[in-house]
Amino acid sequence: MARKSKEDDYCCDADDDDYEDYNSTDEDNPEECEKDYDFVTEDDVRRCQDEVTAEISDRLSVPRGFAAAFLRHCRWDAERLENEWFADERRVRGAVGLAAAGGLDGDVPTALNSLPLTCAICFDIYAPGEMRSAGCSHYYCHECWRGYIRAAVGNGARCLLLRCPGPGCTVPVVRELVDAAAAGEDRARYAMFVVRSFVEEGTSKYVRWCPGPGCTLAVRSESGSRLYEVTCKCKHVFCFRCGEDAHRPASCETTRAWVDKCRSDGETSSWVLANTKHCPECRRAIEKNQGCNHMTCGAPCYHQFCWLCLGSWADHSGNFFHCNRYAAAKSEFTEEKTRERQARASLERFLHYYERFTAHGASMKKAQEDLDNLRADGGGLYQLGDAIGVPPTELDFLLEAYARIVEARRVLRWTYAHVYHLDPARDNVEFYEYLQGEAEKSLERLHHCAEEERDLLKKDLYYYGAAIPAGYAAGKYMEFREKLCHLNLVTRNHFSTLVEGFESGMAEVVS
Repeated sequence: MARKSKEDDYCCDADDDDYEDYNSTDEDNPEECEKDYDFVTEDDVRRCQDEVTAEISDRLSVPRGFAAAFLRHCRWDAERLENEWFADERRVRGAVGLAAAGGLDGDVPTALNSLPLTCAICFDIYAPGEMRSAGCSHYYCHECWRGYIRAAVGNGARCLLLRCPGPGCTVPVVRELVDAAAAGEDRARYAMFVVRSFVEEGTSKYVRWCPGPGCTLAVRSESGSRLYEVTCKCKHVFCFRCGEDAHRPASCETTRAWVDKCRSDGETSSWVLANTKHCPECRRAIEKNQGCNHMTCGAPCYHQFCWLCLGSWADHSGNFFHCNRYAAAKSEFTEEKTRERQARASLERFLHYYERFTAHGASMKKAQEDLDNLRADGGGLYQLGDAIGVPPTELDFLLEAYARIVEARRVLRWTYAHVYHLDPARDNVEFYEYLQGEAEKSLERLHHCAEEERDLLKKDLYYYGAAIPAGYAAGKYMEFREKLCHLNLVTRNHFSTLVEGFESGMAEVVS
């Protein structure tokens, strides 16, 4: 009879083919959307793992260390282990290195020597009780066992496959032996690898460790969820399916191809993009130090241009926004043209998308820094509130706008990876570029308002506050608030259409 495993207590089923819609919830505040996942601590996973191991240990009458080894062989599926065990116990034992059933005392995970023996590693002679084995006939001193386990733990999770160091011996080194012989730090690292294997090697596709640096939380999908992207409590945003950074609307396959491409050509691309850009008018070197792509050259030039395409900013309004589109050379390549020119054209096309991918990533990082600064105690939100004369609690709309900017920058950067891998002969590239351009144009307006117009408002009220008429500050504040909230809503709608169009390829364009 089928039996529910303990792993099911923290793992649940979901439709693997479904994706969470970008606009499936009320997204007035992207950070307050209803989540269809929750978080499990490392202690919770360890507790569940110990329960499964203890139950299998009792059912199969084996020590817990061997029970864990058998469970790892069956990907921590207790039901599968029991079926295979009672169908062919010898085969399961052989798979983990235990060729035959234990003797009169049963399976022994570790044993001390009862007679004086010579350690086969350091060749010193030790009295009874000063040497230890993995339950086989090969005994080694405690110091040699410590060094052997320390080297294995230093190699990572492969230490879970550790075998007796005896020549030709396949007996596994299990938890009981590690706890008895290893140093404290090595025991802790081994225990960490054991508990992480419960999620990483388990059969469930619906629980995953957060890949954020230093994070020890696991993410568990809820029943019936359509989980795609996850925002962990540590603020790391990642794809639940492949574990990479969040990459909607690009698929996991496209993301892997793009990452591989960036790794192979990234050194050349980084060298090219590391050069400072020049003003199209005066050719002076310009450094981008804010997130908005609307650049203004310094005195006496004051030329306004787009950081991405270097075109005049006057051409980036209305129906003239085209800097997201890749413009290939007019002339077609012929067989007489050299491979060098073909390779250069391929690199230039890649750099077009790579530059925009990295630029939006940098803008996203800057927007996240600004958002963190606004949230900080005594930070930008309090300073702006003091300048305007309103409490910080009434400035939540600014936090919502910056949260939207961060998410939109993340989505937009991956659209360039998506478009790069489209086939112009098969895919309607112009359709994707239209959606991309409309979304990017709305985002630039929102980011400009949240960043530069906010600074201008703050400066005006700070420097001229004493000289302006009564009610002027309140009027300018309401004007700024209404404009930012409107742009936030417009950007939300554009990116909802963008994601739907990119993921379906059939969405109608909504003006």
